[in-house]
Amino acid sequence: MAPIKNRYEFLFYLACTNANPNGDPDMGNTPRMDPETMIGFISDVATKRRIRNYVLTAHGDEPGMNMLIQQATNINRHIAEARREAGVEGAKDKNAVYAGRKAACQLFYDVRTFGAVMSTGPNAGQVRGPVQIAFGKSLDRILPLDVSITRMAATLGEKDKTLEEYTEIERNSDEDSLRTMGRKQLIPFGLYEIRGFISANLAAETGFDDNDLEILFEAILNMYEHDRSASKGEMEVVSPLIIFKHVGTDSDENQRSKQAKLGCAPAHKLFELVTVEKKAEVQFPRSYRDYNASVALDKVPKGVEIGFKPDAFSEIVWNALPDNEEWFRNSNG
Repeated sequence: MAPIKNRYEFLFYLACTNANPNGDPDMGNTPRMDPETMIGFISDVATKRRIRNYVLTAHGDEPGMNMLIQQATNINRHIAEARREAGVEGAKDKNAVYAGRKAACQLFYDVRTFGAVMSTGPNAGQVRGPVQIAFGKSLDRILPLDVSITRMAATLGEKDKTLEEYTEIERNSDEDSLRTMGRKQLIPFGLYEIRGFISANLAAETGFDDNDLEILFEAILNMYEHDRSASKGEMEVVSPLIIFKHVGTDSDENQRSKQAKLGCAPAHKLFELVTVEKKAEVQFPRSYRDYNASVALDKVPKGVEIGFKPDAFSEIVWNALPDNEEWFRNSNG
């Protein structure tokens, strides 16, 4: 399948309720935020990680859908795999680097999509990915909470003892010593806007095609449905994926194709067409239903189409709102 021929921008809204959307390990895993404004952040790599996780879960057994970056793996092993696939294992010339780079794009979805630095061991060069995702930002201030918890059990005794020794330690311990305290970091609620950019020019270099694009959109809509944890129990994408597709305006087909690749409007102007505001009567939002949302369809620039993807398995409907203009979805999709 040929690489995509159009530039895209997209955005979506993510609700976090009584959870930690993205903890900062340098700050005791406190939810990331701007200390001056208390606006919350979700890092780009946190979003990409969940996209990777979903693609592996849903499509990992398909050709070309493996991931270079996976949990608890050695990236250099995957780079070596790409070089072996290209038949250049052990070679060090520029042609071998290029061949390894090309094979990595074919083997690994995340290289084809997000790019990668693959010169950390066996050299397969660097790839600039066509898909870039910005930091997510909460629409209102967040309130980080540090909650104490009690674990009604403990881990006593040194490592490598026998079952009988651990049993004896437990028998000789008082009840209080068999309890421990812990902490959890969370926010009561935050609605986050996350923006993304897709370059057709860079897609031509990595081979990112229409199938990859559909899988990306599917992953974004479903990434938190298969990534539950104790710290992220209630996190959902609650809006449709709002997609801007550049198609061009020129009557000449070649010139229009060039416009579609380069774009017909600045990305920030397109994002400004989407407005999500807290309802006037709400002081402290605790649900996405505390917001009103609208899209200025009448102000979409020429040469750009806007589409909504409310269902991960449906076709994009261009230049049309979903049937329900109240387009925030409920938790069940």
